[in-house]
Formats: sequence, structure tokens, C-alpha cells
Amino acid sequence: MRPIQLGPVTIQEPVILAPMSGVTDLPFRRLVKRSGAGLVISEMIASRHAIEQSRAALTRSAGGPEDYPMAVQLAGAEPGTMAEAAKLSQGRGAALIDINMGCPVKRVINREAGSALMRDERLAGRIMAAVVAAVELPVTLKMRTGWDEFSRNAPTLARIAEDCGVRMITVHGRTRRQRFKGRADWRFIRSVKAAVGIPVIGNGDVTSVEDARRMLEDSGADGVMIGRGAYGRPWFLDQVRHYLRTGRRKPEPSLRCQRDLVLEHFLAMVSHYGVRAGVPIARKHIGWYSGALPGAAAFRARVNRLADPQAVVAEIRAFYGALAERSAA
Repeated sequence: MRPIQLGPVTIQEPVILAPMSGVTDLPFRRLVKRSGAGLVISEMIASRHAIEQSRAALTRSAGGPEDYPMAVQLAGAEPGTMAEAAKLSQGRGAALIDINMGCPVKRVINREAGSALMRDERLAGRIMAAVVAAVELPVTLKMRTGWDEFSRNAPTLARIAEDCGVRMITVHGRTRRQRFKGRADWRFIRSVKAAVGIPVIGNGDVTSVEDARRMLEDSGADGVMIGRGAYGRPWFLDQVRHYLRTGRRKPEPSLRCQRDLVLEHFLAMVSHYGVRAGVPIARKHIGWYSGALPGAAAFRARVNRLADPQAVVAEIRAFYGALAERSAA
């Protein structure tokens, strides 16, 4: 893979963290970015919330110099509102604006946003043109292959996007009807790549370094976006990057390194959200980190009963410490 140049923004390593609501918050993005991801993207933000500058929207789009480049992803169905939200995001320091036309969730679809826009190519084009005209930043697009198997119009929408001035397109290899069922169709992404002259990123079902290589071979994409494969593995994107560059597998971090990352992530979440919200929000991440380890179920059950951060820290230390000792023996 080669670096991708989007105006003034260089994605040196086109291994990209997908935007995932409730997952890719600031603490997680920072861990992944520090590990070597070429680009991280905020959780999806409804454009009207961005304009209202709601506390939740500001929290989801927060970032700093160490996160550069970071994209802010916006969702909405009104060109003017999306354009105004993009301007505000530019003012808050976003390096890129990403337009969401791939979210399959009903509450988004019911507002004619997310992947619902793939059913209305004219409105989709108006939104993209409005956002591109509103900001000086490069604008990107994330979408699916289509609404269903009978209307896989991603190549057509990609051409519209390119004509509107969109600089890069990510395609999740499923239709909206599929949601996250079945297998992502990496080969179909090749038809999107053939339709445009701008970079295309492939997304969907990349959970191993071999998956990343096969997806790039099947799709002809310029880079890979990783979502659920990074659950509990902020180091996974670095492993993918290393494998694609060298052909060699990078080992999993040691148990002690994993313990330190879990502790860092947990404490960052408590700091970011506050104790009352941060401790329960962190539980799913702790579960993902520990999921495949011996004794994980009992460990998660203990952690899920705790509200005191120091008690959670003690449980994490004890759990990983015991595993490390057992491994050394």
C-alpha cells in the first residue's frame, strides 16, 4: 500500500479505524492512533447535534494534535444542516469530514440518513456537494454496496461523489439489508474502484492480518478500514500495517503489556466521562480485552458488579497478574 494524499492531509499508512458508535471514542481512538493507525474517525455525529453543540456531540468529536489526522463523521439528510455541521467541525480542528451513508441502524434510517441516502441519489449528491462547498478540508464518504441485493448502486454513487469533489470513498462490502450478517463482498468493492479515479478503501470482516491482505487482493482497494476486528485489540491495526508492509506477523502484546493497556484505557475513560458514566461504559471494552483469556467470564462478572474505579483497577491487576505468573511458570 502507498500513502494516500487528500489535499494537505497525508494518510501515511492507509490502515484506518472505522467509526463505531459507542466504541471509537477519544480514549480508544488515541490508543489505536498511537499504535500506528494511519487515520482514525470519530463516532458518527448527527449533524443537528453538531450544530446544537450538544455535550454528547462535542465529546464524540473531541481530539488534539496527537490525534492528527482525525476525521469527524457526520450523518444527516439535510444539505444545509450537514454543511453547517461540517463548518463547525472544521473550526474544532477536524482534518477531514466524512459523510455517513452506510449506517444501517433503524433510528438513523428512519430519519432518511445513513444508508437510507443510497436510495435517493439526487439527495445524496446535494448533501455531498453542499458539504464540499462549505469547508476547506477534504471530504470523504463511507457507504455500503447498496440498499439491498437488487440495488447495489455503490459504483453509481461513487461517480456522483467524485463529481461533487469528494476525495476518498470507503465501501463496506454489505448491503443495508444485510446489516452485519453474511459475509462482506470484497470483490464487489472492485467495481467501485473501477468506477472512479479517487482512492477507495475496503471495509468489512477484516479480523486477521490475512483477511486484510485477501480483502486488498479481492477488492483492488487502496487501503483497509477495520471496525469490529479492533474490539479489545487497539494494537490490531498496527499488526495489519506491519504484515502488509513486511509479510511478517507481529506477535500479540505480552500479558503484562495488555494489562498496562487495559489499565490505561480504563483510567482514560474514567477521566473522559467521569466516574459515574466512565466505569459502566468501560465494561464492554474490558470484556473484549479479556474475552479469549482463561477465567475471563468470572473476571467480567466481578468487574461488572463494581462501581469504584480503584476496585476495578485492582481486579484488572489481579487477573492479568495471575495469568502472567501462570504463563511464566
